[in-house]
Amino acid sequence: QVQLVESGGGLVQAGGSLRLSCVASGTISSTYAMGWYRQAPGKQRELVATASPDYTNYADSVKGRFTISRDKSKNTVYLQMNSLKPEDTAVYYCHYTTLVPPKMYWGQGTQVTVSS
Repeated sequence: QVQLVESGGGLVQAGGSLRLSCVASGTISSTYAMGWYRQAPGKQRELVATASPDYTNYADSVKGRFTISRDKSKNTVYLQMNSLKPEDTAVYYCHYTTLVPPKMYWGQGTQVTVSS
């Protein structure tokens, strides 16, 4: 089992910045991907950014504004969010995903609200 604890959400004005953190604990695999999804009210959960030892992937809507980074020694992933827009408002969920066996874990979510 893996537990994920997120932090760093909050309220910010448009154009501002926030940094999300997610720490994984428990039975940590040697190879895994971690990253972020988000879900706005009335919308489906969507990928924001994810990182593995081999790749980093961003949603087109956040490219150039958000940066994902990992500290493997701390089992932690960060999401630096700059130039925030009201449409970035959502609950942001951290994920931890292993390929062998294929399994995905979710954090409890952290609210990000961007005011115009």
